Order: sequence, then structure tokens, then C-alpha cells
Amino acid sequence: MLPSVDAAPFQFDQKIYHEDVKTLASDEFEGRGPLSKGEKLTVEYLENAYKAMGLEPGFGDSYRQAVPMAKITADQNMQLKIDDLVFNNGSDFTARTEQVLPQLALNNSDVVFVGYGINAPEYQWNDYANLDVQGKTVIILVNDPGFATQDPSIFKGNAMTYYGRWTYKYEEAARQGAKAVFIVHETAPAAYGWNVVQNSNTNTKYTLVDEDKNQSHIGVMGWIQHDVAKQIFKAANLDFDKLKVTAAKPSFNAIPLNLKANLSVKNDIELATSYNVAGLIPGTSQGDEYLVMHAHWDHLGKTIKDGKSHIYNGAVDNASGVAGVMQLARHFKQQKLAPKRAILFTAFTAEETGLIGAQYFAAHPPVPTKQIVSFLNIDGMNVGKGVDYILRYGENVSELETYLDNAAKAQGRSVKADPRPQNGLMFRSDHFALAKQGVPGLMFMSLGDTDPEYISHKYHQTADDYNPNWDLGGVKQDLALISDIIEKLANNDDWPKWIEESDFKKRRSEDAR
Repeated sequence: MLPSVDAAPFQFDQKIYHEDVKTLASDEFEGRGPLSKGEKLTVEYLENAYKAMGLEPGFGDSYRQAVPMAKITADQNMQLKIDDLVFNNGSDFTARTEQVLPQLALNNSDVVFVGYGINAPEYQWNDYANLDVQGKTVIILVNDPGFATQDPSIFKGNAMTYYGRWTYKYEEAARQGAKAVFIVHETAPAAYGWNVVQNSNTNTKYTLVDEDKNQSHIGVMGWIQHDVAKQIFKAANLDFDKLKVTAAKPSFNAIPLNLKANLSVKNDIELATSYNVAGLIPGTSQGDEYLVMHAHWDHLGKTIKDGKSHIYNGAVDNASGVAGVMQLARHFKQQKLAPKRAILFTAFTAEETGLIGAQYFAAHPPVPTKQIVSFLNIDGMNVGKGVDYILRYGENVSELETYLDNAAKAQGRSVKADPRPQNGLMFRSDHFALAKQGVPGLMFMSLGDTDPEYISHKYHQTADDYNPNWDLGGVKQDLALISDIIEKLANNDDWPKWIEESDFKKRRSEDAR
């Protein structure tokens, strides 16, 4: 057995990092949209880089994992009609579907307000109690009642739970038999403006495809503007603002609006294959145990609006993270002694459209998930100057937090709690798909923290571009910190455990039996 030794100090190659981000976020790569020219260029770039580093293929004899997907482009010339009210796509609402159908329609669908759309027995909360929404259209509030009340005894107070995520709300409505969901957008509880909703939902979207062509998924995945919701409730002779307050109480009962919804969603569908990419440094004495270091490679691609091409280059989100993982891979490949545990360096597809690549990887990992020690995930780096702290997402979630604490202390930095726990970032990136399989993870993200203008002016917008004048002090210090954590996890016998009682902890316990 090779002895565990401290890795050589992390050497940050600023020139190569700049070049990687510049290339990945260039107009030539067209915003790295899955199933596009941008994907072809991105996947080839990563595969060639891993080969040049001397990494072994991460998926058997291949650096690529095929991810079968449907590419669904909805015709944007649609209108939502609620009785006599008519709303315009993009400015008033958005609508899409993951059902693999050329057309899907709401025909006089009953509209019901179901509050936060949550069924959570552990919180003694069920917005669907004694309610039949089969085939109906439900209107749902964003986030969860804890945020609305700021009461720590309700859910987790200000900190969003998974029940506050839009993904959960669509999933639960589908389980309840609803035909359509329209989530009411408000900037504070959503954590982003309407422009993000519009940019993220009015272009091509992607989905995994099951044997039933996703018929179990919700039919219409929609959002509506806050003012639109108020108009709809007024048409039902109801006060939206008063009902919003009522909906944050456990005694809330869903309310039929006695209105009918009509909408036609027409889709152009392409079944195609996208790719996850991975390179491997094999382990020695514990080579069947894996540590995963990750960043998603995709962004929003490009769209045509008003006859003009708009490219969403996603320089910070997430070319910066991909380039960071590449730096870490080069560093560990250059070490004199191979790690005890295998280190898998990954880049997944279609994170921006629902963690699709991560979901596929979690369901089809190169080794069983019970052999994956932990999953470290970069989703947007601090490309500015270094800071005296590192952000921690979640609190008392897993023992990996101790590794973060120790690595930060070694750098003379403090650990700062997520300043916006109401945003639910714990559930919005690829590590979450692995968490659902019981694999604990850490997320490294600085979006909107070190650059206060980022969320409002750059996030999921065309302004997220590469800048040759980036300081990169933040990147350097964070990669050194992550390197410290990787070195320890790759060379010890520890299996970090979940602390918080959760489905994730239960799943890990099942693997340990």
C-alpha cells in the first residue's frame, strides 16, 4: 500500500486558465448548447484536453457517456387564455413540455389555486389534501411557506427546502394528475428576475426520454408574471395578495377559481444523443472507490430574436468551472504518487435544463454509487480578486463541511454561510442529482456574491462574457482549497456521512447494508 502523502502545492497556471475559458466561452462555441455545433466543439475540446493530460477514459474505453435526449423546441407564437383574459408568451407567461409530443393542448381546463403545491408529510403539510386535480391547471406560488413567513418553525424558515424548487412543484403536480402548472414569478422568492425565466424557457429545451415518452411528466410546465396572476384572481373575484398570505398557513385549502384555461403548445422534436465527458486518474490500494470532481459544460446556446442572433456564452456560468476542473486534473496527474482512490474528472451536459446529464450519470454511473465517496461540484467561480472567506451551501448537511472548514482554515480564510439560503442553491446544480442517490457533495459557487451586478445583469444573459482583464485571484485560492480537499479524500479511508435526516441519508444507509 502506498503511503498517504501531502500533494505538492497547487500550481495555478493563469495563462492556460484564461485560454480555456476564452475558448469555451467564445462565439465560435455558440453558448455550448446541447445537441448543437457548440456541444461538438466543447466535447472534442474536453476529450482532447484529457487525452493530452494523460488521463484515462472515464467511461470504460471512452471519455464520453452517451446521454439519449429529446430536443424540444416549442413554437413561441402561442397565447394563454383564461376565460376572457388573453396573455402573450414571453412577456406574460412561458410554457413548455417534456412530454415527447408534437402538440399538447389545454381545452377548457379547470383552474385551481393550490398554494405552494407541496405535499410534505414530515412538515405536516399537504396543499393537495382532499383535492382532485386530474386534468386540471394549477397555479402555484414559488419557494415555500418558510420563506413567505420567515418563521423558522415553518419548513426551514428563510432557507429554501427542496419543496420550494420549481422542479419539485412540477413533479408533485404530475403525481397528483394535473395537466398544467403555472408558477407565479416574484423576484425575491424566485431569486432571479423575469428575464431569467423568459430566457430559460422560451428557447430549445432538453429532456431525458423514458419508455412512455415522458407521459408521466406534467403536460405544461409554465410560469406567469406576478401581475398576470393578480389579473387572473381578479377575474375570479378573488384577491391574490390576501390568498398568498393564507396559502402560507397550514390550514390553507386549495381554491377552485371557476375559470377555464386554453393553450396550444406546438413542438418541433428531435431525438438525439448528447454527451457527458470524464477523464480518470486510477486509484491504487482503494482503486474501486471513486471521488468525483465536476463542472457542467453546457449553457443556454444561442437564439434568434427580432431577426438577430443572441449567444449566451456563459463565461462564468460555467466555462469558469470547467476550466477550474481542468486545472485540478492537470495538477493531480502531475503528482509523483498516484492517489489511493480513483479521481474522476467530469463535465456533464444539460445542467441548465434540469440537471439532465447528472441525472443520467447518477442512474448509469461507471461504478455503483455506493463506491462514490463524494461529489465535488464547481458551478461558477470567483473570477475577481481573492476574498477572505469561502461560501458554504447548506449547514449541518454532511461531514464534508468539516473538510471545507479545515481547508479554509489552512488558507487563513473563514467559512461564510450561504448569504441567500432562500434561493435554494443546494438543489440547483449537478451535485443534487447524486445526492438523491445518497452521494454527499460540496458545491463551490460565487455567483452574485463577489460580483453584485452578476445576477441582475449577467446571469443567464448575453452579458456573461469572457473578460481578459479578470484578476482570477479568487479562482486561484478556491482551486487551491478544493485541491486540498481532494488530496485528503483521495488518500484516506473516510466515508463522509450525511448529518441531516433526509432521503439522501436513507439512500446512503441502504447502500451501506
